[in-house]
Amino acid sequence: MTPKITTIPLQLPFRLGSVNCYLIETASAFILVDTGSSNQRAHLLKELERCGCQPGNLKLLVITHGDFDHTGNAAFLRGRFGASIAMHAGDSGMAERGDMFWNRKKGNALIRFLAPRLFGFTQADRFQPDLLIDEGFDLSEYGLDAKVLSIPGHSRGSIGLLVTSSGPSPDLETVLFCGDLLENTSRPALNTIMDDPDSALASVERLNGSGIKTVYPGHGAAWEWFTLRIDPASKS
Repeated sequence: MTPKITTIPLQLPFRLGSVNCYLIETASAFILVDTGSSNQRAHLLKELERCGCQPGNLKLLVITHGDFDHTGNAAFLRGRFGASIAMHAGDSGMAERGDMFWNRKKGNALIRFLAPRLFGFTQADRFQPDLLIDEGFDLSEYGLDAKVLSIPGHSRGSIGLLVTSSGPSPDLETVLFCGDLLENTSRPALNTIMDDPDSALASVERLNGSGIKTVYPGHGAAWEWFTLRIDPASKS
């Protein structure tokens, strides 16, 4: 069975845009890539139910990075569905401590104060991952031909999920879930917020040689991959 991908866009608080969750249906189970922020929990549950995802068949939550608009429903979904949470150790402290700047540069003090309140990340939303995943982690035991890529830049522990499946032609299609390394809110580009621009540029260069066909970003629409060339001076 070719995995079925359903995009679930969730509105962010205060009309700050939207964030994507991706539900992947395999022959035996469901995998959810990112979980959105807690303000849209009811809508997320409705969409999961509509797709036939229910307690017992949602096996894994893959978190691309530790920002609260991606981790906000992870602890809740683990409790409701029995799914395991997988993320990179480099960002795990964000979820454990409720601090999006745990492994980042200090940043603006006001933003540090507002972030958990803005996205509604409460004590109950904090969690420790069940699986710490890194470069090369294989998801085949969950029925998905996919491997984890380390793509730091937006955060130290940012990961991508590279999925290979049988497409409509005899060739294999490769798709990438890239978290917030890249976005497509107006056009495909590097995310506007980067903790380490040099690492981000290196991650993009690496992706340029990965044979990707389609990119599914954390924010914005999916697009057919083309080689991205980014001026380092624009991100310095």
